[in-house]
Amino acid sequence: MAHLTTAGLEAGLPRNYVRCCLALLVAEAPAHGYRLMESISQLGIRCNDAGFVYRTLRAMEADHHVASSWEESASGPARRTYRLTEAGVEWLNRSATSLAGTHGCLAAYLHRHRRLNETGQPRQTA
Repeated sequence: MAHLTTAGLEAGLPRNYVRCCLALLVAEAPAHGYRLMESISQLGIRCNDAGFVYRTLRAMEADHHVASSWEESASGPARRTYRLTEAGVEWLNRSATSLAGTHGCLAAYLHRHRRLNETGQPRQTA
């Protein structure tokens, strides 16, 4: 899987892809920001900017897609743990439907491009 940095998201991913990834991860299991920053790489995002993840989580909280609470940690200070809200579940489902549509469009494009390369290089016009 190709990894994109958070700074390189303009490389073609949908605008809210990081939000989609964070919502999916939080839906799988409530987590704190640092854990989410580590886990997001499994979805193709290499994140080295903790501030970006926390700003995104705060925006998601302002939109009522996630809720957070402080939880004690046995190995250090309390951590803010994020959970998906009911509105967040609805948003996640709509986002997945939208991403599936994008996936279909990209698959059709890549299929035609692959077929073009199998039959010869793209034709150039003068």
